Amino acid sequence: MSRIKILKSVTFIALAIIAVRLFFIQIIEHGEWVAKANEAHTLLETITAKRGEIYMMDNGEPVPVVLNQTTYSVIVDPAVTDKEGIKNALEKHAKSYITADIDQVFSTEGLRYYIIAKNIPHKIATAIADENVSGVWFQKSNQRVYPEGETASRLLGFVNADGLGQYGVEGSLNHILSGTDGLLKTISDVNNVALSIGNDNVKIPAVDGKNVVLSVDRGLERGIEELMQAAIDSTPATNAAAIIMNPNTGEVIAMANLPNYNPANYGQVPDASAYSNEATEIPYEPASICKNFAFSAAINEGVMTSSSTYYNLGYEIVDGWTIKNAEQRATLNNHTLDMKTALYWSLNTGSIHALKLLGGNPEEITQQGREKLYDYYHNKFRLGRETGIELIEAAGYIEDPNEGWGRNSTYANMTFGQNLGVTMIQTATAFSAVVNGGYYRTPTIVKGTLENNKITPLSREGVVEDQILTNDTSAMMRGMLINNRSYKVRAGIDKPGYDIGGKSGTAQVIVDGAYDNSMSNLVGSYIGFVGPSGEMPQYVIMTKMWGAGQALSGSEAQSLFDTLSNYAIDYLKIKPNN
Repeated sequence: MSRIKILKSVTFIALAIIAVRLFFIQIIEHGEWVAKANEAHTLLETITAKRGEIYMMDNGEPVPVVLNQTTYSVIVDPAVTDKEGIKNALEKHAKSYITADIDQVFSTEGLRYYIIAKNIPHKIATAIADENVSGVWFQKSNQRVYPEGETASRLLGFVNADGLGQYGVEGSLNHILSGTDGLLKTISDVNNVALSIGNDNVKIPAVDGKNVVLSVDRGLERGIEELMQAAIDSTPATNAAAIIMNPNTGEVIAMANLPNYNPANYGQVPDASAYSNEATEIPYEPASICKNFAFSAAINEGVMTSSSTYYNLGYEIVDGWTIKNAEQRATLNNHTLDMKTALYWSLNTGSIHALKLLGGNPEEITQQGREKLYDYYHNKFRLGRETGIELIEAAGYIEDPNEGWGRNSTYANMTFGQNLGVTMIQTATAFSAVVNGGYYRTPTIVKGTLENNKITPLSREGVVEDQILTNDTSAMMRGMLINNRSYKVRAGIDKPGYDIGGKSGTAQVIVDGAYDNSMSNLVGSYIGFVGPSGEMPQYVIMTKMWGAGQALSGSEAQSLFDTLSNYAIDYLKIKPNN
């Protein structure tokens, strides 16, 4: 066979193969190849929703404390991007923003899209673009900015690298702040340029997040944090927390935790506990602060008044356990005392007596007494359960009155704030009901969402406003709490023309499953109210001070309360009644 014939045969066979393949592509596999072509020429771009900003109040007006800043990500296609060009441009202008090993990105087979730098400011992005490196794209995004620095950081939280709110308001209201991303889908030409027409074009607009306004006063928050830091510096404490709230509305106007952190550099903390909001997330035993609730329950049930008496031995034996008073004075022990005096000296025997009276037997603790105390603690004061405030919170616990061993001793201890777990916000809200005329109001820290300079309240479920104590009970408790301040060692620096009442608590800490009886680990708390003389309290303030391996008492917490209450009176311009 001649060479020409061989060549013709080979050519014929090749053409036949091509014809068959074209038949399959054009007829049999037509749909599949159209889809691949569309995919190759379809651009998908996420339209990032703008995250809502966070505001606090300042002189009655909302001011931003968490903002957005427009930033850019640098995107490359290793198949077409000038590697050395973009590498040099980033090293020159944005070295600290590089998020990937550029050499590794370009050596990865089949990779066509990769973000190699993030959160680049507009000015730097412009400088990179001016380098005219081929095959580089910029994607606009929003970066969170915290102009207040560390102030209220545990309250505000932060936004992580994936754009998700974490902890604080950023976490609890992420669903409101985040919005919904949109999508742009369009057909491109061979140069990957979007075409302006086409039946397959799709644009789903982004829905921006809502701006949130907190009830917290920015200046008050900043001021009390400075005072709290001074208190830490002058005591063995390493940590402190405080709440200031309006007992007549449930609004929280300050919520502070120290030490803070910088939310712009949230990764620079020793561990995740640095993010926790002590006021809402950490249940603890507030100790004798809970005597307010045990006394209120007995007074409200009509079985006790401030002048009711009992015989104080200085101790009680319950379920075989000896429970002593911290105050062991000869003028108190083996004497008949009234309940006003018992609260004044914070006698455990006094709160246990209130429990006995709830049970109808002044000589012993009964099932009825336990059940009534549980009803007041858990159902009326809502201790050991979430309050419903618009923050991440823990429920804590209140022991069952009948299930378990040693119920009488457990409930005896609960009257003075041990053997239970409650949060500061639960305690402050319950105390507000004690002093505001008896009304329990669900606490709030959010005024609403802000749009066009108008604040729209959030829709909330399960908001409670119940009168759980009579006005007479509340008035009697206020009088007893004001009396507590008359003791010269505890008087602080109260101002004339104001009613200031309160109660301290010094709690033993559980170490290795048991209370540390060495008294070397103690947590100090104080709760009180402030208002013009003869009027309803305008503010409730709660303080807490502690440190690992440190013995902090209610005295240190009260000193902090004194400082904060006097600052609040001046800052909020509360006028006295002289």
